[in-house]
Amino acid sequence: MRVVRSTRCSLAEMTRSKRQMLRGVLPEYGRVVNHFIDQFWTRKWSKKELTKENIAFDTWLSARLRKVAAREAIDMVAATRERDGRWAHKPVHKGKRMHVSSTIASMSPSKDAREFDAWLHLSSMGRGTVLDLPVRFHRHYHKFARDPTCRRLESYVVTEDTVQLAFEVEVGEPRREGPEFGVDTGINTLAALSDGTRFGTDIKPMVERIKRCAPGSSGQRRARRALHQRMAEVAKEVTSLNPRLVVTEDLTLLSHGRRTHHRVSKNMRRSLGAWTYRDWLDRLRQACEVDRVRFESVPPAYTSQRCHVCGHTERGNRKGEVFCCRACGHTDNADVNAAKNLLIRFWGREPHPTRAYGPGFEREA
Repeated sequence: MRVVRSTRCSLAEMTRSKRQMLRGVLPEYGRVVNHFIDQFWTRKWSKKELTKENIAFDTWLSARLRKVAAREAIDMVAATRERDGRWAHKPVHKGKRMHVSSTIASMSPSKDAREFDAWLHLSSMGRGTVLDLPVRFHRHYHKFARDPTCRRLESYVVTEDTVQLAFEVEVGEPRREGPEFGVDTGINTLAALSDGTRFGTDIKPMVERIKRCAPGSSGQRRARRALHQRMAEVAKEVTSLNPRLVVTEDLTLLSHGRRTHHRVSKNMRRSLGAWTYRDWLDRLRQACEVDRVRFESVPPAYTSQRCHVCGHTERGNRKGEVFCCRACGHTDNADVNAAKNLLIRFWGREPHPTRAYGPGFEREA
């Protein structure tokens, strides 16, 4: 099985004139991508339909770069619709990055320069614009480059300061043996496993630190980097247990027009924004792919209120971090109980529950 991984390298050695030229290309590229997004949002397009006539547009970008922009627009629309479903909003390209392929870009090693390691050659962009950008590698890049099972792809994501390179990594066949885990995620405990193990209990102070910082400040950026680093460490801690299956909550639509979103406090909504649960689930999924672990997600409805033993579902079952079933008396950590429910739901083994509908009144669900 092969997976794609990326690494971001610096363009810090780029001259001022080259940076100015790049700043002229990126906004125009973003404008063209947004034009194609408007076209593709109402009707599903295939990349095979991108002929020279279909990508005609009043811009100074070359036909090659317009086709690259159209392909990125198709990918952005498809990803947004798959992620958000009927709550999907039309994506917007901000003109701060540019996807280029081998038709536009090529990389070659630098021979005499000591400050950087390679040249990224960009051509056929329009108006005769040609750029040779100095790229400086680092340890993460060399980790992939020296691995004989990795193959660098001829695709690049260029910004004003960095270039993102992609590698295709051979990870082997999926695991056939090992435990199965349900993983409940939250702010107090980032990963609560169905076997009772809990990782990332130090996440909440990091989230509070992000909330205290001014939006967009350097302090907030540092706090977010620290949180993302901790998420990556927790993801590796989960896969270090050598599971063959990990089942998580499908939190895709947690903040997209749900009625529950309007019932929570403003402070909780800020916490959800600082928590970046999508980044956490992406990091966990990527760690599972590298370690050949099957990764699945299920709807999270009522998993924190449902007893995994008898199936009784009631809001009063959970009191903070403690779960105590009012029907059978089972007691457990609330997050661990939810993780067990996720695994049970994935296999379709949920018991016939009772659902509390009011004081002193219950009926079969």
